[in-house]
Amino acid sequence: MAKTNQTVPTGDNVAAFVESIADETRRDEARLLIEVMQDVTGEQPVMWGPSIVGFGLQHLTYASGRELDNFRIGFAPRKAQTAIYLTGPLEDYADLLDQLGPHSTGKGCLYVKRLNQVDPATLRAIVKRSYEASGRR
Repeated sequence: MAKTNQTVPTGDNVAAFVESIADETRRDEARLLIEVMQDVTGEQPVMWGPSIVGFGLQHLTYASGRELDNFRIGFAPRKAQTAIYLTGPLEDYADLLDQLGPHSTGKGCLYVKRLNQVDPATLRAIVKRSYEASGRR
C-alpha cells in the first residue's frame, strides 16, 4: 500500500490560525514570518495540516518512486520554538547559519526560540535560498 502524505493543504484560514496562537510572542513571530516569506516568495500563505503555514507548491518524486506535493518553504510555531522547514540539506545553509544567531537544527528544519534574537537579513537570505532551491528540485 502506498504511503500518503499526512501534511496537505487544508483550506483553513491562516489569519484565524495565527490569532489562535496562545502565546503573544509566538503570534507576533508568526505574523513576522508570514510577512517575510510572502515578501520573499510572492506567494500567499496556506495552511498545511493543522499547524504549518506554507508558501508555494512543489511536486516531489523520491528515488523510491513515492510522489507528493509539498510547500516550498514554511514554518510552524511551536510552544518552545518556531520550526522553519527548509529545502535540501542543512549543509547548503552553513554559511548563513553561522551568521544567523541562536538556533538549532533538525532534519530539514531550522529551530528558532526567539526571532528577535536572530539577524533579520540572514533569516531573509535563508528563506530566499530555500525557496529558490525548491524550484530546482
